[in-house]
Amino acid sequence: MGRTSRKKRSTAANRAIAASAALILGGGGLVAVNVHASAGEGASGPPPGPFQDAARQLSTIDCPDAGLALPDVPDRARPEVDRELAAMDTQITDAYRQFADRRERIARDPDLAGNAVLGPLRAKRTASLDRIGTAVERVAGNRPQGLDGLAGCGLRADDQNGGDDDGAGGTDDGQGRVGNGPEAADFVDIRSVRPDTDRPRNRRGASRGTFTTDCGRNENGKFNPDNVIAAPGVSNGAHHMHDYVGNQATDAFAGDDDLAGGETTCRNQGDRSTYYWPVLRLQNGQDEDDVDADGGGRDGNAGEIQTPSQVTLRFVGSPVGKVTAMPRFLRIITGDAKSFTNGDANANASWSCTGFEDRQLADKYPICPEGSKVVRSFAFQSCWDGRNTDSANHRTHVAFAREDGRCPDGFRAVPQLVQRIVYDVPPGPGFAVDSFPEQLHKPGTDHGDFINVFDDKLMKKVVSCINGGRRCR
Repeated sequence: MGRTSRKKRSTAANRAIAASAALILGGGGLVAVNVHASAGEGASGPPPGPFQDAARQLSTIDCPDAGLALPDVPDRARPEVDRELAAMDTQITDAYRQFADRRERIARDPDLAGNAVLGPLRAKRTASLDRIGTAVERVAGNRPQGLDGLAGCGLRADDQNGGDDDGAGGTDDGQGRVGNGPEAADFVDIRSVRPDTDRPRNRRGASRGTFTTDCGRNENGKFNPDNVIAAPGVSNGAHHMHDYVGNQATDAFAGDDDLAGGETTCRNQGDRSTYYWPVLRLQNGQDEDDVDADGGGRDGNAGEIQTPSQVTLRFVGSPVGKVTAMPRFLRIITGDAKSFTNGDANANASWSCTGFEDRQLADKYPICPEGSKVVRSFAFQSCWDGRNTDSANHRTHVAFAREDGRCPDGFRAVPQLVQRIVYDVPPGPGFAVDSFPEQLHKPGTDHGDFINVFDDKLMKKVVSCINGGRRCR
């Protein structure tokens, strides 16, 4: 794993499907109202029947995100709560497999969805939510409200793409195998995107400096499907593979002491921070070393992992004032790995192509012209609450600046991590990021994770450079 592939991608026929669907879910029952039109000429055979249409429309399992609904969990209850939340992710993954295996049968027999997939999933989620409630009550003296309402899940269509043409919620990989995404409609030619002319400008008093840390491109191939921030102590907590640069001790079981003593790929040894993100794979029908492993093929992530051609990790200032040092072991997740089912409230994906970076895509992968490379970038939250290095839902201790550039009340500006990752992949719609299986490798699910392990001396330099308007490394 970890090699940069330059094999030619198998070219699949471009197909377009226009469809609209309405799904009514309740009590295990399902009604699908479906209008299907196939764009393309020269098609032969009879038009698809209603059951075939329904099978194409139902794409994934949609569950409430219990983690987002628990912003306040006592510190002593968090380890148990995090383990149960990770278990609920596994429950969804298992249920998605059950759904994918029965997809066409469910289209013919809607009751099968409730009996074989959604009912058992609800029972497992109810038990996990009950254990979460008990864990919180044991410490806080009262149970969180509304947990019961988070147990039920439904089936949903891929509203953006209107279904697929392969009958299994995904695309043919060019070798006759079907995966769970992405779709042709998840890609767009970057040249058709309008440039963004509304860019924020620095104001008087802005901190205009930068600090760039060089931590490599994961040339040594450190991968795992863990998520030490959202699912500490749980193997395969992400159900997708991550690239890591920086701290080499990072896995699900790494605590602050482990990270403080870990080796780093960063050129400046004062930076032992952890930087990680989902790997990007070519959808070319070629197996990777993790084809039979958790986070890889077992979780619907297939294809050759691509080593970035360039990774830039840059810390920038505030457009309205000075920044203060971020605390050691501050944890930040930017973007939402479940944005396809959660919605885009926490999504922060940004896709483009070299030479076209004034055009950014949030919910599409770019098709770059010959000679241009794919770029994925993340601008992390830049405001900190001044107290906590993490929070129960891993979000509320940090925030984005408001439109005027100022931090929300009670927050202070810290150096903002801006991450830019470049890939040299064949032109066309032949790649995708790893994702939770039920998220169907949607581009909007892209996300980045950061744990600050700068030593105090280097962090002071970072702040001084940014506030002093200097460009430092």
